Amino acid sequence: MEHQAAGGIIAIIGGTGAEGTGLAKRFIAAGNKVIIGSRSTEKALMVAEDLKRGLPHADVSGMENQEAAAAGSIIFITVPYDALKETAERLSGRVTGKVVVSTVVPMASSNLRTYSLPMDGGSAALELQQLLPDSMVVAAFQTVSAKDLLAPDRELACDVPVCSDHQGAKEIIMSLASCVNGVRPIDGGLLENSRYLEGITVFLLNINRIYGVRSGIRITGI
Repeated sequence: MEHQAAGGIIAIIGGTGAEGTGLAKRFIAAGNKVIIGSRSTEKALMVAEDLKRGLPHADVSGMENQEAAAAGSIIFITVPYDALKETAERLSGRVTGKVVVSTVVPMASSNLRTYSLPMDGGSAALELQQLLPDSMVVAAFQTVSAKDLLAPDRELACDVPVCSDHQGAKEIIMSLASCVNGVRPIDGGLLENSRYLEGITVFLLNINRIYGVRSGIRITGI
């Protein structure tokens, strides 16, 4: 069963990276229209063409990030944390009144471990809401492996907590998450809870390193 995104077109900012391309594959496979955004229009178009070759019926296009944000109805931000502020500033005015989803995790890695970066704003998603006060920011999909997303035939078998201060926006993204094979969306409460999602993601990456796996989360009792 296809689950079209409520409100229309999904624009993925930073969509040429593994996380963005993986989400695009999953949403396209479910019948959604997707725009790949990038700082380079040429690179965005290249990734869109690659997606079309793998998914012949895909409704996907490539644009520069600002154009993608203006054209999209639901905006996913999949850039690294150190690019978050600049990205948000460039998108300001193009995402007013729109649902903006943060998959961003403030972290860094060494040869031995992955660790969280100190956060004055509490979490990347909370910072994004401050940077885009006229948008409805949602935190979701941080805990899902990008490598698993890139294999659309693979059932993920995981939960995706979704946090936001905007209930309607949260419900839209929970509905969209339910279209991804094997995903169960979980209402994660207010956006302030995104700090825990971002921290759990860092923990999972360390677990993956230790055990050589791609782990996710399951919440029992629901």
